[in-house]
Amino acid sequence: MSNQLETFCRETSQKKELMLMTHIVCGYPSFEANWRMLELMDEHGADIVELQFPFSEPSADGPLFVKANQAAVKAGVTVKDCLEFMKKASSRFSFKILMMGYVNTAWKMGYEKFTDALVEAGACGFILPDLPVEECAEIHAIAETKGLAPIMLMTPTTPTERLHKIAASATGLIYVVARKGVTGTKTQMSTDLDVFLGRCREATDLPLAVGFGVSSKEDTDYLTGKADMAIVGTASLRAWENGGEQELGTFLKNLK
Repeated sequence: MSNQLETFCRETSQKKELMLMTHIVCGYPSFEANWRMLELMDEHGADIVELQFPFSEPSADGPLFVKANQAAVKAGVTVKDCLEFMKKASSRFSFKILMMGYVNTAWKMGYEKFTDALVEAGACGFILPDLPVEECAEIHAIAETKGLAPIMLMTPTTPTERLHKIAASATGLIYVVARKGVTGTKTQMSTDLDVFLGRCREATDLPLAVGFGVSSKEDTDYLTGKADMAIVGTASLRAWENGGEQELGTFLKNLK
């Protein structure tokens, strides 16, 4: 069963050689700053934006996102704040919105309440990178009844048999992790990635979105024709940290 997100990706990829997914950490450095980031992302053609709900121990994230998560948590940003912001964003912008966070957030709310809240806030899916495929059946089944896409990750160290298992429980798109480790360090786009993308394509026909270390036009050029979407996270936050909205605008413009 294809869902809203998968349909959107398939239709958009007919018009665009490479789609773009971007990322913000809710409440960092502030919700006002987040709004300006979203305006720039919208202006420069983002197709999907991940809104990260801050968590005290973001295990898949590199140093910059860890800092951002911890600062937002320390500033008192709550799940409720994030959902309110998401609702405001989904009613204003045309890009699709995904919740990104850690399974503890969903588990504490209860899966029914968590998925209801995302639907109410206008999300079309969620990414919980610390939720293993062996433990995802319950939340995935609930999400499916509400038209939400739970996004699964495939990593280069994943055995082929497991890639097929992940593919079987995935909807919307596949988040292809370009290399081992955490987000934020530069990835060498090379034949290793090509081989890995080939393994992912064998396991699934869902759109492939490549993230972890995608940070320049050189990278997006490399991915064009190989993947369906580039995911740019840390590099856009780094641009903002270096020079605010002007630097972020220039960075996003240069990605194309």
